[in-house]
Amino acid sequence: MSHGPRSGLAAVSSALLAMSRHLEVRDVLKTIVTSARELLDAQYAALGVPDDHGGFAQFVVDGVSEEQWKAIGPLPRQHGILAAMLHEARSERLADVRKDPRFEGWPKAHPDLVDFLGLPIRDGDEVIGALFLANKLRPVGGHPPHPRGPKPEGGCGFTQDDEELLGILAQHAAIALTNARLYERSRELTIAEERSRLAHELHDAVSQKLFSLRLTAQAAARLVDRDPSRAKGELQQVAALAAEAADELRAAVVELRPAALDEDGLVATLRTQIQVLDRAHSARVTFSGHGVKALPASQEEALLRVAQEALHNALRHSGADHVDVTLDRRGGGAVLRVTDDGSGFDPQAVRRAGRHLGLVSMRDRASGAGGTLTVESVPGKGTTIEMEVPGG
Repeated sequence: MSHGPRSGLAAVSSALLAMSRHLEVRDVLKTIVTSARELLDAQYAALGVPDDHGGFAQFVVDGVSEEQWKAIGPLPRQHGILAAMLHEARSERLADVRKDPRFEGWPKAHPDLVDFLGLPIRDGDEVIGALFLANKLRPVGGHPPHPRGPKPEGGCGFTQDDEELLGILAQHAAIALTNARLYERSRELTIAEERSRLAHELHDAVSQKLFSLRLTAQAAARLVDRDPSRAKGELQQVAALAAEAADELRAAVVELRPAALDEDGLVATLRTQIQVLDRAHSARVTFSGHGVKALPASQEEALLRVAQEALHNALRHSGADHVDVTLDRRGGGAVLRVTDDGSGFDPQAVRRAGRHLGLVSMRDRASGAGGTLTVESVPGKGTTIEMEVPGG
């Protein structure tokens, strides 16, 4: 395979290692797409993970700016060439995708695609994704490669060697994606176990309160005739124990249900989840929210997911004693800040090593909601992750 320096053995090895290092599904998808586009000299690359309803659960692109992506609109459906790759599980290499009889057009803001190379990503017999490249970059008279450079005889700029190399990437992509899914499933199970343990602890706490309440009420009943003043004190204790039991029961009901942004709002949802984490971990986890108004649903969900990811990193990896979360109004929008006093890290070194600690997925969530994400961290001096959204 002679694709130039970027597709040499070292470049291929680096791409495969980068895939294997990531644990978050979104990070894995982005790494696969970026690696494929760079190794095979394509202008555009994309990877879609199908859902069960004729669309895509996730769709990641490389080579398209954020402004272009927003202008394109909703995710594509499983039709045309994408459907052929997903449903017939075969590769597609086309000189001009627009002239294929299965081509069904694209949105007005969509970039023009000509050369096309696509492959299904398979886990055994199951197709778990579609990986494709478009517009092969070709040398133009000593100038940098360009998609409008001369095509080889036979039409398609992508060669059989390109297809074989993309097939290798697709095989490793299947492994990396499956591992990332298993990791996320493991995290979900860990959260479920923590919730179960917390439920047990809350049950024990409420049972103890009710037992004390019963004993104190019995003592008050015995004292009411012969020592009314002591009986009054016991009845005050009964009232206090009843209030504590009510608080514990309320916590059990509220904290163990799924987050409901639509019903509770972002501030209440964050406060509830952080109270749960504060009880479940040895680190002190605190929250404050000031003056935040209702935001568009996509922005609230993005803020919640970024907060969850940042909290997960701080509590699982940083060794922090204190994690503080704030949500404040800024103009018509809001700014979320998650700060810990843990071990910190060098963001540049983490990026070079291919370990993003979920930073790629957090940035994707922020940009997808029209917001920005900044990360400040120094080894030994903790980490601050800040996300700002503009509001409606």
